[in-house]
Amino acid sequence: MTQARKPYPSDVSDEEWSLVVPYLVLMREDAEQRRHDLRELFNGLRYVIRYGITWRAMPNDLPPWSAVYQQSRRWMEAGCFEALASDLRAVLRMASGRLPEPTAAILDRRTLRSTPESGPRAGYDGAKRKRGSKLHMAVDTLGHLLALHVTPANRDDRAEVGRLAAAIQEATDESVELAYVDQGYTGSKPDEAARTHGIALEVVKLPEAKRGFVLLPRRWVVERSFAWATRCRRLVKDYERYASTLANLHVVAFACFMLRNAAILAQGA
Repeated sequence: MTQARKPYPSDVSDEEWSLVVPYLVLMREDAEQRRHDLRELFNGLRYVIRYGITWRAMPNDLPPWSAVYQQSRRWMEAGCFEALASDLRAVLRMASGRLPEPTAAILDRRTLRSTPESGPRAGYDGAKRKRGSKLHMAVDTLGHLLALHVTPANRDDRAEVGRLAAAIQEATDESVELAYVDQGYTGSKPDEAARTHGIALEVVKLPEAKRGFVLLPRRWVVERSFAWATRCRRLVKDYERYASTLANLHVVAFACFMLRNAAILAQGA
């Protein structure tokens, strides 16, 4: 596609666009409401997430911030990126010789420091010594997103297992049987909450003779997924007024990570 402006590193490639455009078209191409190029609106959303700018700081050579924001909200409310992430996950798993839907998952949480925008709904995480929000996330054994949600940082991790387990089974057609967790999820309550949804928890413990950094089996995969998210400056802190927006932007980011891998796979086919 020929562009009148100089491209940004965050712009979607031609290969990626060919894969994602069927999920983003919410109206006919000849609809009168369409004033801005759909690809440029998607580039605007990617720019916001990648570089951490406010909506009103959108570069002048991209569509107006209001158009990008409004279209992004439509995509998020329609579940476009959840559908994209689900399909891409199945494709990438099959390309790796796995079943389309996983039988095992890895659960963890990450605390994001609050900002003036998110401060009213923030909580204090005593373990991390941060005031902010907590992202509860589940990935498959390749690190692909399965489910996530956001709570205040003072919420007990174990109390969120049931909600996360239900979301995992909904996203995978109840294929997950086992979930790996760290020692923060020990106890009968999280175990019972997971078993209610057909998932058995397996706690991966630290070696007794721990000395320095230890790479825990299975558990490192979800930590790597969190590290992927930190490449997006908008996601290093909680800059959002609403928890749902923070969760949605994470889904977009992980969908874009998988989109890039799927495009590379398609090129080599």
